[in-house]
Amino acid sequence: MQRQRGGGGRNLPVLQGRTFSFLFPSAPRPPPIPHPASRPRTKGPSKRRFVPGAATTVYRRAGAAVPPLDAESRVALVMRPPTEEVVTEAEMRALLETEARPRHYIGLEISGFLHLGSLVSTGYKINDLVEAGIDCTVFLADWHTMINDKLGGDSERISEVASYYRSAFAAVCPGANIRYGSDLYDGMPEYWRELVRFAGHMSLERTRRALTIMGRSEADSRTDLAKLLYPAMQAVDIRFLGVDIAHAGMDQRKIHMLVRDTFPKMGWKVPVALHHRLLPGLSQPRQQQPQDGGRCAAGNGAKMSKSSPASGILVHDTAEQVRSKIKRAWCEEGVIEANPLLEICRQIVFRGGNMRVERPDRFGGDVEFGSYEELEAAFASKKLHPSDLKAAVADALVPVIAGIAAKAPMSDRVRQVIEGGG
Repeated sequence: MQRQRGGGGRNLPVLQGRTFSFLFPSAPRPPPIPHPASRPRTKGPSKRRFVPGAATTVYRRAGAAVPPLDAESRVALVMRPPTEEVVTEAEMRALLETEARPRHYIGLEISGFLHLGSLVSTGYKINDLVEAGIDCTVFLADWHTMINDKLGGDSERISEVASYYRSAFAAVCPGANIRYGSDLYDGMPEYWRELVRFAGHMSLERTRRALTIMGRSEADSRTDLAKLLYPAMQAVDIRFLGVDIAHAGMDQRKIHMLVRDTFPKMGWKVPVALHHRLLPGLSQPRQQQPQDGGRCAAGNGAKMSKSSPASGILVHDTAEQVRSKIKRAWCEEGVIEANPLLEICRQIVFRGGNMRVERPDRFGGDVEFGSYEELEAAFASKKLHPSDLKAAVADALVPVIAGIAAKAPMSDRVRQVIEGGG
């Protein structure tokens, strides 16, 4: 159906004694995290071990009992989009067949405004894992944020924005734990000894290659020494959180492969790696180099980024802003590769059930799609026009964004800090 339509300097305080949370004093603190070796695991098949087919198994999250799931149902939830790969699927299946509450973590820098990718799509994936009976942790990496010069590397600003992140993830992922990096290091002084030991297994060349996880080039000659600590810290975080499942976007794949290569040499438990597909930005995609493993981050497009608000839907955009951004989004007729609106439908819109597209009778009338595959096929065959897709996506996103903004309002002060004026 054819038709025409219109970095600043970093505040590095002097470290005193063994306490590090004073670096980020403003954000409310959860209880310290005990070392994995000191956290007893409950014995007995009905509480800790998962017995396939056992109707007595009960998982608990947020204080409420949820029905038990068999291993196949748990695997299906883990593999649900936006999951891109699991390293390895056999290990994940074995874990879900033998552990009732495997431990998960996903780490996030605290930087710009949260958006559809960093909060909503990521949060939905976390909720899948919670539903699968997995003990999920969102790790707000305040030290890593400082090292990477985000928010000017200023610990006070990082702490203020951390509280915004905490409330937003608590609203979207009520079944997940939310922790700060500084609290992890506070409670485990041995972390630094093990960090040095781990770093002894990393060559300088491999450390530089891993800098892409920070959004930095390995060839940058201006890289300071602090940034070379970042990859090793991210890896050792996984060890000290007692992680069974290390989760991140595809852009973090290199660090998980480093973990899987190095942990056996340390005699440490090797986690399964779970990588989700990144939500692309709304602008026309540019050709990208594949990520480690031969895949591009989000099709062939650049990911939705906190540093480019115009290219993404922020979780505190107004309805008018959402509709305006969607209307301007790149969406060539019949093109499905790296199409940001189709990816939004795959990762977010179809989470709410069927997708309804309203259009005049002369253009085919209203149509409802029961699956993403149906939608993609209609768009690829040009039976669905970009203008109609855009209108439907905007209609679906506006209530999602409004709901998050209502549950996790952002103060003027936090907005000012993120924009650089605080």
